[in-house]
Amino acid sequence: MNDTPTVIGINRAHLSSQIEAQRATQATLETLAAYISPKERHDAASQLPKVIKTYMQRPFLGPGKQPASSPESNGSLDDFFQRVSLREEVPRETAAEHARAVMSVLREALSEGELEDIRAELPS
Repeated sequence: MNDTPTVIGINRAHLSSQIEAQRATQATLETLAAYISPKERHDAASQLPKVIKTYMQRPFLGPGKQPASSPESNGSLDDFFQRVSLREEVPRETAAEHARAVMSVLREALSEGELEDIRAELPS
């Protein structure tokens, strides 16, 4: 099991533990998954380490553990950070810092083509 992305995420987001890094990673990737199509979730997950790929394979599981019914394509960046904040159960500013760190690791893990495909589905 390769936990290099988690270690990098801990350092970049100034997190104090692997548990905090896991929560930040899960909240960010599940939120991102809700904004993109099932095909892009699958494609991105196929390029990620096993330990975090499941977070991209499904959008956030809310009450009743049901996945989001459709992409949240009309959200703003502020909305994205607010959703991460709720999922991670931290203040919005903290969630934004964590999400930026997770996204920087994601940029290193995914191919340029996959990043472009994801960007094309996100709101500007």
